[in-house]
Amino acid sequence: MRVVRAQQHDTVDEICYREFGRTAGVTEQTLALAENHGLADHGPRLPQGTPVTLPDIAAEPEQKMVQLWT
Repeated sequence: MRVVRAQQHDTVDEICYREFGRTAGVTEQTLALAENHGLADHGPRLPQGTPVTLPDIAAEPEQKMVQLWT
């Protein structure tokens, strides 16, 4: 796990998107980490410089393209 600092007006969603390129499932994992206890108490916008511990997540599997019509 690694720690990043919130930039001005950041939300947890924005941090997850910036770091992982997605928010689905990652935001929930981030908020559930014991190291981030009390993070949601700041409200939707985090104070600048707030430390946020990010989860170790596996890369999302590559999706196979399916062509329905030829």
